Amino acid sequence: MLPRLLDLELLESLSQAVDYDNLDHAAMNQAFVDDLLAAGEFQGQILDLGTGTAQIPIELVRRHPDCYVMAVDRSISMLDIARYNVDIAMVTDRVQLDHADAERLPYEDGRFAAIISNAAVHPLPEPFQALAEAVRVTEPGGLIFFRDFRRPEDTAAWEHQVQTWAGHESQTQRQRFAECLCAALTVDEMRQMIQPLGFPSESVKATDDLCWTWTARKPRSD
Repeated sequence: MLPRLLDLELLESLSQAVDYDNLDHAAMNQAFVDDLLAAGEFQGQILDLGTGTAQIPIELVRRHPDCYVMAVDRSISMLDIARYNVDIAMVTDRVQLDHADAERLPYEDGRFAAIISNAAVHPLPEPFQALAEAVRVTEPGGLIFFRDFRRPEDTAAWEHQVQTWAGHESQTQRQRFAECLCAALTVDEMRQMIQPLGFPSESVKATDDLCWTWTARKPRSD
């Protein structure tokens, strides 16, 4: 197995945020929302951790009439583009943006009916704290739905993934994607992260050859 390598810079500049937003995320975002809606019922306010430029919250509120999204990111530049996207999509009444660190969320316990995250775990040097915070702010019985890249088993698999998923992108974007794969957790590593939080290891599954998905309900106290 390739060792986990963390050498990811935060996408802070406006040009980096624009480049990210211009990538074709449509198919992956649609699949994420498809699978989220299939995972179970939820109503009320949802927290999207690491929202980037808010493409997933926009897709979600268009398709789910009874939810509101608090979309958070630690990059100001990403949130600047997200604000533009939310305005253009005319969903400002249902998508709220906030600057927040996933490892120190400024929200009270049990505030959100569901918490979602797409490709926001791999940049974290110590993901456990962010996962614990996510569980803390989810209401009892609330849905937890996380998806992220899987680190490839070896160099050959890594090169294949980069060529398959980013071969048509610019050199800079290919390099960024390659670094993201190197920083990603394996299914087994993610399972080890969630067990101390009270979740069964089987709630993390391989989605496909690129990603894993963690789907769970926060236990009720009664």
